[in-house]
Amino acid sequence: MSEPVPGGTPREPAAPASPPAPAVAARDRHGLVGPFTGRQIAVAAVAVLLAALVLTVATAPIAAPAPSLGPVAPAATQYAVGPAGEGLVAGQRPPELAGAGPDGAPSATVTLDGAPISLAALRGRVVWVDFWASWCPPCRAETPVLRDLYARHRDDGLEVIGVSVQESSADDIRRYVDAYGIAYPIVADLTGSIFRAWRVYGLPTQFILDRDGMIRAVVQGPVDAATAESLVAPLLAEGRDGPGPSAAP
Repeated sequence: MSEPVPGGTPREPAAPASPPAPAVAARDRHGLVGPFTGRQIAVAAVAVLLAALVLTVATAPIAAPAPSLGPVAPAATQYAVGPAGEGLVAGQRPPELAGAGPDGAPSATVTLDGAPISLAALRGRVVWVDFWASWCPPCRAETPVLRDLYARHRDDGLEVIGVSVQESSADDIRRYVDAYGIAYPIVADLTGSIFRAWRVYGLPTQFILDRDGMIRAVVQGPVDAATAESLVAPLLAEGRDGPGPSAAP
Protein backbone atom coordinates (compact mmCIF):
# COMPACT_ATOMS: atom_id res chain seq x y z
CA MET A 1 0.00 0.00 0.00
CA SER A 2 1.34 3.48 -0.87
CA GLU A 3 2.44 5.70 1.90
CA PRO A 4 1.07 9.23 1.78
CA VAL A 5 3.63 11.89 1.26
CA PRO A 6 2.85 15.23 2.67
CA GLY A 7 2.21 17.69 -0.13
CA GLY A 8 2.87 15.19 -2.91
CA THR A 9 1.98 11.91 -4.55
CA PRO A 10 2.03 8.77 -2.61
CA ARG A 11 5.40 6.87 -2.55
CA GLU A 12 5.53 3.23 -3.37
CA PRO A 13 7.06 1.12 -0.65
CA ALA A 14 10.67 -0.08 -1.32
CA ALA A 15 10.97 -3.56 -2.79
CA PRO A 16 12.31 -6.11 -0.37
CA ALA A 17 16.08 -6.81 -0.76
CA SER A 18 17.10 -10.00 -2.64
CA PRO A 19 18.55 -12.72 -0.46
CA PRO A 20 22.39 -12.86 -0.68
CA ALA A 21 23.86 -15.35 -3.24
CA PRO A 22 25.40 -18.41 -1.63
CA ALA A 23 29.21 -18.33 -1.41
CA VAL A 24 31.01 -20.29 -4.15
CA ALA A 25 32.63 -23.40 -2.76
CA ALA A 26 36.42 -23.32 -2.54
CA ARG A 27 36.65 -26.35 -4.80
CA ASP A 28 34.70 -24.50 -7.56
CA ARG A 29 36.94 -21.43 -7.32
CA HIS A 30 40.26 -23.37 -7.21
CA GLY A 31 41.44 -26.63 -8.90
CA LEU A 32 42.43 -29.80 -7.08
CA VAL A 33 46.11 -28.75 -7.28
CA GLY A 34 46.61 -25.04 -7.81
CA PRO A 35 44.75 -23.95 -10.94
CA PHE A 36 44.45 -27.54 -12.33
CA THR A 37 41.43 -29.73 -12.09
CA GLY A 38 41.49 -33.39 -11.35
CA ARG A 39 40.73 -34.22 -14.99
CA GLN A 40 43.69 -32.12 -16.21
CA ILE A 41 46.04 -33.79 -13.73
CA ALA A 42 44.89 -37.27 -14.80
CA VAL A 43 45.43 -36.48 -18.50
CA ALA A 44 48.93 -35.13 -17.82
CA ALA A 45 49.85 -38.23 -15.78
CA VAL A 46 48.78 -40.57 -18.61
CA ALA A 47 50.80 -38.52 -21.12
CA VAL A 48 53.94 -38.77 -18.95
CA LEU A 49 53.55 -42.54 -18.61
CA LEU A 50 53.13 -42.99 -22.36
CA ALA A 51 56.20 -40.85 -23.08
CA ALA A 52 58.27 -42.90 -20.61
CA LEU A 53 57.14 -46.15 -22.24
CA VAL A 54 58.04 -44.91 -25.74
CA LEU A 55 61.48 -43.75 -24.55
CA THR A 56 62.17 -47.11 -22.89
CA VAL A 57 61.31 -49.06 -26.04
CA ALA A 58 63.31 -46.73 -28.30
CA THR A 59 66.50 -46.92 -26.23
CA ALA A 60 66.45 -50.62 -25.39
CA PRO A 61 69.12 -52.71 -27.23
CA ILE A 62 67.83 -55.04 -29.89
CA ALA A 63 69.86 -57.87 -28.43
CA ALA A 64 72.42 -58.26 -25.70
CA PRO A 65 76.04 -58.30 -26.94
CA ALA A 66 77.55 -61.73 -27.27
CA PRO A 67 80.11 -62.58 -24.60
CA SER A 68 83.77 -62.51 -25.61
CA LEU A 69 85.17 -65.95 -26.25
CA GLY A 70 88.82 -64.93 -26.39
CA PRO A 71 91.24 -62.23 -27.49
CA VAL A 72 89.71 -59.72 -29.87
CA ALA A 73 91.30 -59.75 -33.31
CA PRO A 74 92.88 -56.42 -34.28
CA ALA A 75 90.73 -54.23 -36.44
CA ALA A 76 91.74 -54.15 -40.09
CA THR A 77 92.68 -50.50 -39.96
CA GLN A 78 95.95 -48.68 -40.41
CA TYR A 79 97.16 -45.59 -38.58
CA ALA A 80 98.09 -43.05 -41.26
CA VAL A 81 101.29 -41.12 -40.59
CA GLY A 82 101.59 -39.43 -43.98
CA PRO A 83 99.86 -38.98 -47.31
CA ALA A 84 99.33 -42.19 -49.23
CA GLY A 85 101.80 -42.62 -52.03
CA GLU A 86 103.32 -45.22 -54.30
CA GLY A 87 105.00 -47.72 -52.04
CA LEU A 88 106.99 -50.88 -52.58
CA VAL A 89 105.08 -53.73 -54.17
CA ALA A 90 105.38 -57.48 -54.54
CA GLY A 91 108.08 -58.52 -57.01
CA GLN A 92 110.52 -55.77 -56.04
CA ARG A 93 113.70 -56.08 -54.05
CA PRO A 94 113.51 -53.75 -51.07
CA PRO A 95 116.32 -51.41 -50.04
CA GLU A 96 118.73 -52.49 -47.35
CA LEU A 97 117.93 -51.75 -43.73
CA ALA A 98 120.39 -48.87 -43.65
CA GLY A 99 120.22 -46.10 -41.10
CA ALA A 100 121.60 -42.59 -41.35
CA GLY A 101 124.47 -41.08 -39.41
CA PRO A 102 124.65 -37.55 -37.98
CA ASP A 103 125.84 -36.24 -41.35
CA GLY A 104 123.06 -38.03 -43.22
CA ALA A 105 125.39 -40.65 -44.69
CA PRO A 106 124.13 -44.27 -44.64
CA SER A 107 125.24 -46.22 -41.60
CA ALA A 108 125.06 -49.83 -40.54
CA THR A 109 121.87 -50.73 -38.76
CA VAL A 110 121.89 -52.41 -35.38
CA THR A 111 119.14 -53.85 -33.21
CA LEU A 112 118.22 -52.61 -29.75
CA ASP A 113 120.71 -55.15 -28.42
CA GLY A 114 123.49 -53.62 -30.50
CA ALA A 115 123.76 -56.53 -32.96
CA PRO A 116 124.27 -55.63 -36.64
CA ILE A 117 121.43 -56.64 -38.94
CA SER A 118 120.98 -56.60 -42.72
CA LEU A 119 118.79 -58.26 -45.30
CA ALA A 120 121.84 -59.54 -47.16
CA ALA A 121 122.84 -61.57 -44.10
CA LEU A 122 119.37 -63.12 -43.95
CA ARG A 123 119.31 -64.60 -47.47
CA GLY A 124 117.91 -68.10 -47.23
CA ARG A 125 115.32 -67.16 -44.62
CA VAL A 126 111.76 -65.88 -45.00
CA VAL A 127 111.77 -62.36 -43.57
CA TRP A 128 108.80 -60.47 -42.19
CA VAL A 129 109.56 -56.73 -41.84
CA ASP A 130 107.06 -54.91 -39.68
CA PHE A 131 106.97 -51.10 -39.46
CA TRP A 132 105.26 -50.14 -36.23
CA ALA A 133 105.23 -47.77 -33.24
CA SER A 134 104.58 -48.32 -29.56
CA TRP A 135 101.94 -45.55 -29.50
CA CYS A 136 100.00 -46.99 -32.47
CA PRO A 137 96.81 -48.84 -31.31
CA PRO A 138 96.60 -51.34 -34.21
CA CYS A 139 100.32 -52.03 -33.80
CA ARG A 140 99.84 -52.88 -30.14
CA ALA A 141 96.95 -55.19 -30.99
CA GLU A 142 99.09 -56.99 -33.56
CA THR A 143 102.27 -57.41 -31.50
CA PRO A 144 101.18 -60.71 -29.84
CA VAL A 145 100.35 -62.13 -33.27
CA LEU A 146 103.86 -61.53 -34.60
CA ARG A 147 105.46 -62.60 -31.33
CA ASP A 148 103.66 -65.96 -31.45
CA LEU A 149 104.25 -66.37 -35.20
CA TYR A 150 107.98 -65.96 -34.67
CA ALA A 151 107.97 -68.43 -31.79
CA ARG A 152 106.23 -71.06 -33.93
CA HIS A 153 108.35 -70.72 -37.08
CA ARG A 154 111.72 -69.40 -36.02
CA ASP A 155 113.24 -72.85 -36.34
CA ASP A 156 111.53 -73.31 -39.72
CA GLY A 157 113.48 -70.42 -41.25
CA LEU A 158 111.33 -67.38 -40.38
CA GLU A 159 112.82 -64.06 -39.31
CA VAL A 160 110.68 -61.19 -38.03
CA ILE A 161 112.20 -57.71 -37.86
CA GLY A 162 110.31 -54.93 -36.14
CA VAL A 163 111.26 -51.45 -37.35
CA SER A 164 110.02 -48.97 -34.77
CA VAL A 165 109.43 -45.46 -36.11
CA GLN A 166 108.55 -42.03 -34.73
CA GLU A 167 109.56 -42.88 -31.17
CA SER A 168 111.00 -40.37 -28.71
CA SER A 169 113.82 -42.63 -27.52
CA ALA A 170 115.20 -46.15 -27.69
CA ASP A 171 114.39 -46.56 -23.98
CA ASP A 172 110.68 -46.21 -24.74
CA ILE A 173 110.99 -49.01 -27.28
CA ARG A 174 112.86 -51.22 -24.82
CA ARG A 175 110.10 -50.83 -22.23
CA TYR A 176 107.56 -51.87 -24.84
CA VAL A 177 109.65 -54.89 -25.89
CA ASP A 178 109.99 -56.02 -22.29
CA ALA A 179 106.28 -55.53 -21.56
CA TYR A 180 105.22 -57.68 -24.54
CA GLY A 181 107.98 -60.27 -24.27
CA ILE A 182 109.20 -59.71 -27.83
CA ALA A 183 112.03 -62.05 -28.83
CA TYR A 184 112.51 -61.06 -32.48
CA PRO A 185 115.00 -58.28 -33.31
CA ILE A 186 113.85 -54.66 -33.13
CA VAL A 187 115.42 -51.77 -35.01
CA ALA A 188 114.93 -48.23 -33.66
CA ASP A 189 114.54 -46.05 -36.75
CA LEU A 190 114.72 -42.81 -34.77
CA THR A 191 115.77 -40.72 -37.79
CA GLY A 192 113.09 -42.21 -40.06
CA SER A 193 115.62 -43.05 -42.77
CA ILE A 194 114.48 -46.67 -43.20
CA PHE A 195 110.84 -45.59 -43.01
CA ARG A 196 111.35 -43.15 -45.89
CA ALA A 197 113.49 -45.51 -47.97
CA TRP A 198 110.77 -48.16 -47.82
CA ARG A 199 108.10 -45.53 -48.69
CA VAL A 200 105.83 -46.35 -45.77
CA TYR A 201 102.89 -44.04 -45.05
CA GLY A 202 100.89 -45.97 -42.44
CA LEU A 203 101.38 -48.14 -39.38
CA PRO A 204 101.59 -51.02 -39.21
CA THR A 205 102.90 -51.94 -42.66
CA GLN A 206 104.16 -55.46 -43.34
CA PHE A 207 106.60 -56.66 -45.99
CA ILE A 208 106.99 -60.40 -46.41
CA LEU A 209 110.19 -61.41 -48.21
CA ASP A 210 111.01 -64.82 -49.63
CA ARG A 211 114.28 -66.67 -49.15
CA ASP A 212 115.80 -64.76 -52.07
CA GLY A 213 115.04 -61.39 -50.47
CA MET A 214 112.24 -60.44 -52.87
CA ILE A 215 108.99 -58.91 -51.67
CA ARG A 216 106.21 -61.46 -51.99
CA ALA A 217 103.45 -59.60 -50.14
CA VAL A 218 102.73 -56.16 -48.70
CA VAL A 219 100.05 -55.72 -46.06
CA GLN A 220 98.76 -52.28 -45.16
CA GLY A 221 97.42 -52.63 -41.63
CA PRO A 222 97.42 -55.24 -38.89
CA VAL A 223 96.96 -58.97 -39.40
CA ASP A 224 95.38 -61.66 -37.29
CA ALA A 225 96.94 -65.04 -36.55
CA ALA A 226 95.23 -66.87 -39.42
CA THR A 227 96.27 -64.28 -41.99
CA ALA A 228 99.87 -64.22 -40.74
CA GLU A 229 100.07 -67.99 -40.96
CA SER A 230 98.66 -68.03 -44.49
CA LEU A 231 101.29 -65.51 -45.62
CA VAL A 232 104.37 -67.31 -44.35
CA ALA A 233 103.44 -70.99 -44.64
CA PRO A 234 103.84 -71.22 -48.47
CA LEU A 235 107.14 -69.32 -48.37
CA LEU A 236 108.55 -71.49 -45.61
CA ALA A 237 107.69 -74.55 -47.68
CA GLU A 238 109.79 -73.22 -50.58
CA GLY A 239 113.49 -74.07 -50.65
CA ARG A 240 113.98 -75.44 -47.18
CA ASP A 241 117.59 -76.26 -47.95
CA GLY A 242 120.12 -74.29 -46.03
CA PRO A 243 118.26 -71.49 -44.24
CA GLY A 244 120.53 -68.71 -43.08
CA PRO A 245 121.19 -67.95 -39.45
CA SER A 246 118.64 -66.12 -37.33
CA ALA A 247 119.40 -62.54 -36.38
CA ALA A 248 118.20 -63.14 -32.85
CA PRO A 249 120.46 -65.06 -30.45
